[in-house]
Amino acid sequence: MLNAMKAPAKPNKVGLAGATVALVLLTALNFVNYIDRYILPGVQEMVKHEFSLTDQAVGALTTWFFIAYIVAAPATGWLGDRMSRKLLIFAGALLWSGVNLFTAFVHSYDALLVRHAALGIGEASFGIFAPAVLADFYPAEQRNRVLTIFNLAVPVGAAIGYAAGGGLAAAHGWRAPFFVSAIPGIIFAFAVLFFMKEPKRGASDKSESKPEKQMVLGLVKNHAYTTSVIAFAMVTFMIGGVAAWIPTFFQRFHGMSLQKADFSVGAITVVAGIAGTVLGGIWAQKWIKTNHRALYLVSAWSALSSIPFALLCFFGPGKLSLPSLALAEFCIFLGTGPLNAAVVNAVSSRVRATALAGELFLLHVLGDAPSPRLIGAVSDATNLRLGLAVTVVALAIAGALLFYGARFAPKVESQLA
Repeated sequence: MLNAMKAPAKPNKVGLAGATVALVLLTALNFVNYIDRYILPGVQEMVKHEFSLTDQAVGALTTWFFIAYIVAAPATGWLGDRMSRKLLIFAGALLWSGVNLFTAFVHSYDALLVRHAALGIGEASFGIFAPAVLADFYPAEQRNRVLTIFNLAVPVGAAIGYAAGGGLAAAHGWRAPFFVSAIPGIIFAFAVLFFMKEPKRGASDKSESKPEKQMVLGLVKNHAYTTSVIAFAMVTFMIGGVAAWIPTFFQRFHGMSLQKADFSVGAITVVAGIAGTVLGGIWAQKWIKTNHRALYLVSAWSALSSIPFALLCFFGPGKLSLPSLALAEFCIFLGTGPLNAAVVNAVSSRVRATALAGELFLLHVLGDAPSPRLIGAVSDATNLRLGLAVTVVALAIAGALLFYGARFAPKVESQLA
């Protein structure tokens, strides 16, 4: 299946070897990034028991992570358009890895909140700078393919995060997986520092955008950008909320052990996530040759097609719950690569880091920052089934926005902002 993606074509104006090294190293760091992010859902029942927390309080841990992420994003975006992005990626990776080691000193709920907030600051830099660097290595027509490869790290990292969380926590306590995940983060951070070259901003762009469209305020009027970003936030609301609570859901409603729930969710995420990401990237890459709106349309159908499977997972019979989760995740991941490429292609290189900072700000303000806590609050008031069902409304909004936003999709050959 991965062979069907084909290797990215030779990048414009920069060396193929340098671009390939950057893609490999940044994908590896993205992989570690998502391992770190999904350890907590795998161990949160243990955390809840140790600190005697409500579901809403457990959900607040993820919320505080993203609050820090959101606050850091504007500053990191501004820096990314003015400073070395390689050094900023290196510093961010060291910070989040160091925070994982700090978990040894966490023995109160307040300290746990501080730990998660600090982790968010470290990870904010990477989510902004890595796609901007790859966009400067590869031209617009190759970015869907490249960002699809980059985003393969999401389901794989998430799955290992769940598995490491459940397996290591059961044997050594819930802090152990956080310690282990710090090591590869430090290794890949230094690999980026010593082996990755930094491309010139706009090196792969074929044409410059109009001066007025390079202004930050112009992003607000850029409908290709705003519709794709807000829709992405709605998809992120669903992904973040379900990821935070689905292992707990299987433990409560289907009697699974911690290890079995984490393993099941992890296995589904890695298989369905890889299959969906790869096939969605291939689908968009073929369709965009005849329809420049393909990135938006693939993402729209991705969001809408996952709704019935998500509902079946939450409310259907137990024997269909895991297969339905697999189909829902497969459909969701069809759109991850194309939607990332749609956002990157909608802006010029001169404001790309700032635009990606704005994207991450909205992704988390409207998406996975509020959703875990909201699901927890609804669960406390009713039950976790109804809490999870809130996420399908966000998917419906995402699909509608993307169909509307397809009207403004830029031609692949031009770089608009």
